[in-house]
Amino acid sequence: MKPFVRQASAALVAVSLGMIGNTAVAEDLLFWSKQGKPVEEAQAMRDQVLSGFGSAVDFQPNDGGPWLTRLQAELKAGSGKIGVLGALHGDYTSMPDDLVDLSDIDLGDVQMNAKFMELGKLGTSEQKYIPWMQATYVMAANKKALEHLPEGADIDALTYDQLIEWSKTMAEKTGSPKFGFPAGPKGLKHRFFQGYMYPSYTNSMVSKFRSAEAETAWNKFKELWSYTNPGSTGYSAMQEQLLTEEVWVVFDHTARLANAFNERPDDFIAFPAPAGPTGRGFMPVVVGVAIPKTAPDMDAAKKLVAYMANPATQIETLKALSFFPVVDAELPSDMPASVQLSGSAISKMAGSADANPGLLPVGLGKLGGQFNQVYVDTFERVVLGGEDVRKVLDEQAGALRAVMEEAGAPCWAPDPASEGPCPVE
Repeated sequence: MKPFVRQASAALVAVSLGMIGNTAVAEDLLFWSKQGKPVEEAQAMRDQVLSGFGSAVDFQPNDGGPWLTRLQAELKAGSGKIGVLGALHGDYTSMPDDLVDLSDIDLGDVQMNAKFMELGKLGTSEQKYIPWMQATYVMAANKKALEHLPEGADIDALTYDQLIEWSKTMAEKTGSPKFGFPAGPKGLKHRFFQGYMYPSYTNSMVSKFRSAEAETAWNKFKELWSYTNPGSTGYSAMQEQLLTEEVWVVFDHTARLANAFNERPDDFIAFPAPAGPTGRGFMPVVVGVAIPKTAPDMDAAKKLVAYMANPATQIETLKALSFFPVVDAELPSDMPASVQLSGSAISKMAGSADANPGLLPVGLGKLGGQFNQVYVDTFERVVLGGEDVRKVLDEQAGALRAVMEEAGAPCWAPDPASEGPCPVE
């Protein structure tokens, strides 16, 4: 064989082998997530959610440490294999410059929650993540309580004043307080004060902690507490008290109401949290999908992000991970009662015109417990101890300020963005 023929043949073989090699090593789109870590959830994501995407996706959930370590390594190297990220809003707040602008993704006629889309901009003019799913806290009531609603009150658009009036009427008509609150040692009372009461009265969680509006809020809660079942100081999860009918109207996380809804779905309703002077404060746990600037295939990654926002995909995600949709999606009738009831309330609350989300604390690190304790101590001193509200707020503001300064944590919604630690005015 002549040399040039041998060379051409060798080149052809090399190209062929190269093509085979490229085919063999072609990698699936890597979905690097902090959610869906339990084995059964991860498998459900692969089998039920991502199998309908149309091309292969490698869904890999991880704990926070490994998730961040690999991401940072790829960003530092300037290239990587992670195609799409899945994480909480707070995980993205420190990395807006590392994320691709997703404003050009066509979501079609999907009706995405506008408040959550704004959060996804991370304070920039670009869409840094697309909301993926959410969890939160809601109100629940025994249907027996509905006959005592204040005249003209809309159960899906209550105010705090109406909740107080409702609780007062129930106590007077039944002979015992029927409002229940998770004020026990393991109850999630701090989340109510942080994400519901404060945003509703102050449009803040941190900076207006000791404001005149905060003083009004605590006095309103003291009024509500006077019609609250005294056993609430021992309540951790409200589903048991609903089932025993020890209380009729409660606030709690959806997961801590599920048993009551599933056991007696015809006896209970779920509804949005009340509104105050500055909106309907609520604390969503928002999870978003984003694309790092080092993603190897931007087109494929953006297609997956759009797919995750599809209503049908959102329903399958709900089934797989028990997180609720962030888009307008009709829940199937075969879903558990807890999903049907909570999902409806969440949708109404997040989509209300006066919705005012107060996000989970961000950037506190190991000081998260101390941050929560400020609100718990304030509750115990003001509501249980009967101390002067102004005096307590002034003193507790110092403790809160110390936490924020030590953590160096900037403000998060509904407080406006800050340079440096979020100020306590």
